[in-house]
Amino acid sequence: MRSVFGFFCTLSALISTCHSLSCIRCISMTTDSCNGPSITCPADQVCGASYTLTTASGVTASQTYSRDCVPKQYCTFNGSMGFAQNIRARIGFSCCSTDNCLPSLPALAAENNQPNGLVCRSCISADSEWCYTDDTIQCTGDENMCLLQTTKNRGSVSSSIAIRGCATKSICDLGRQVVTIDRVNYITNHQCTSGSVPVFGGIFLPILLGIVLTKLLC
Repeated sequence: MRSVFGFFCTLSALISTCHSLSCIRCISMTTDSCNGPSITCPADQVCGASYTLTTASGVTASQTYSRDCVPKQYCTFNGSMGFAQNIRARIGFSCCSTDNCLPSLPALAAENNQPNGLVCRSCISADSEWCYTDDTIQCTGDENMCLLQTTKNRGSVSSSIAIRGCATKSICDLGRQVVTIDRVNYITNHQCTSGSVPVFGGIFLPILLGIVLTKLLC
């Protein structure tokens, strides 16, 4: 009896492990909700939502909400970055694990304007994948890494933008992202330093921070 019971427990676990969820894929750059087609996720992913809020001098400049399949380990992800003295972007994720479920609105980290002692270069360069100036920015809160972010798109009209500023380590760990929207590929790279040690991430997340900043600043 025990062996039969054990067999069915193992079979149940395998079925549960191999089951692929169906999740909604969509994006909105005007509201904190969206709807779209249902897609089949890889077996180890769940339904996720990402929310990016960008502010300039404390006033909302843009927001982006998206839904897609995401790896489970990123369901509690949040982070922020600041540049040009008065622009900050905050990102959050949330997840759910039933077919076509609606995740709760992702929670963003609380704003913290307290300087943390780190000073980073600050620059923005359109139509380039590099920028460097003598301008600096005082980092605040948990933004304890200096960031170089480059975003380029490959469509009928190509463009790129480079940004330096402060970021949380979670942003730095995003590494290289590739997102396709309306048949346009957006490629974003995050390279960070803490002191003199370079940090390069290597994970993929369908987060649209690079795209948001490109649209905001171009």
